[in-house]
Amino acid sequence: MAKHTGLEGFLVFGAPDIQQPEIDEVTDTMASGWLGTGPKVARFERDFAAYKGLSADHVAAVNSCTAALHVSMIAAGIGPGDEVITTPMTFCATVNAIIHAGATPVLADVDPLTMNIDPDAVATSITPRTRAILPVHFAGRPCDMDALMALSDRHGLKVIEDAAHAIETEYHGRKAGTFGDFGCFSFYVTKNVATGEGGMVTARDEADIHRIKTLALHGMTKDAWHRFGDKGFRHYQVVEAGFKYNMMDLQAAIGIHQLQRVERGWQRRREIWNRYQNAFAGLPVTRPADPEPNTRHGFHLYTLLVDEARCGVSRDHFLEAMTARRIGVGVHYLSIAEHPYYREHFGWRSCDYPAAERIGCQTVSLPLSPKLTDSDVEQVIDAVQSTLEKRG
Repeated sequence: MAKHTGLEGFLVFGAPDIQQPEIDEVTDTMASGWLGTGPKVARFERDFAAYKGLSADHVAAVNSCTAALHVSMIAAGIGPGDEVITTPMTFCATVNAIIHAGATPVLADVDPLTMNIDPDAVATSITPRTRAILPVHFAGRPCDMDALMALSDRHGLKVIEDAAHAIETEYHGRKAGTFGDFGCFSFYVTKNVATGEGGMVTARDEADIHRIKTLALHGMTKDAWHRFGDKGFRHYQVVEAGFKYNMMDLQAAIGIHQLQRVERGWQRRREIWNRYQNAFAGLPVTRPADPEPNTRHGFHLYTLLVDEARCGVSRDHFLEAMTARRIGVGVHYLSIAEHPYYREHFGWRSCDYPAAERIGCQTVSLPLSPKLTDSDVEQVIDAVQSTLEKRG
């Protein structure tokens, strides 16, 4: 009998691969009495910095990628009157972080093949008010960072990379999140390194990380670990109106061991991704493009495009059929311009971003987790094939 990742045989989309070392580390954290920001957060920061080839002085752990994006905006000096260009093919948090900084988001359409922001569309969106570009490495595929960094240099723009999908991703031998002024990572439960909730900021400038750590804990000059540690109480001063964005040791305890297995997990994701590519080659569906030369895909998402005219079934019917077969699926994403809040506040129309509109109406994400067994993968493949075969 196949071992399944969810209850009663349901394959949970994005189920994390939690193993005994994480459980033991969390138990140790609870026994220590130190649950908040402390030594294990510091260890996780050092480990993540080493994985990215950075000094620990250039990373800061926070409680979500959303928080990472927000404090990066502030540290970049972005605020009211400024414009930040980003992609319509992303989660709402990317755009919300721009809004919360007081700036105005500007959308530039995506490349229909890579689903990443199109540098040509970025170039035509730059105005005298543009202060930054916020590319998203969609599904783990790196953006065209050569072209985007050239635009940044030409126009004097900050670059804040949304690398929520891209912990393992590389572009031309360089790791995602290390090109721009800031890189923002997610450790949400479905991510390739999961802590339940959590995020990390990388920054080119050590002073920016110092400010981000201050902003992430109320704007205080000392964190709780240093105030209440065994070296004696330390007074603090509030130097900015900060936020409650700090990561806890309980989260870092999970992340330490998740990160230790990140390469093994990446190899398993790549194996599953390739099995899907081969299995679906003859179906009337659009598979994701193969990784570009001299890049490393993070294999965070495996997305199919279900075009009703070609497949004989609508995307939403496909979602329902997969769920009926006990397969958890996702949609990444509806175009940002489809959502009523943004339409009402910015006057965006999805038809103005046709590539993102088409992808958003057709995209389906299949389970892609190192926790999946070979039997689980076959179950997914069988469900997709049964739903789509002989319909094209």
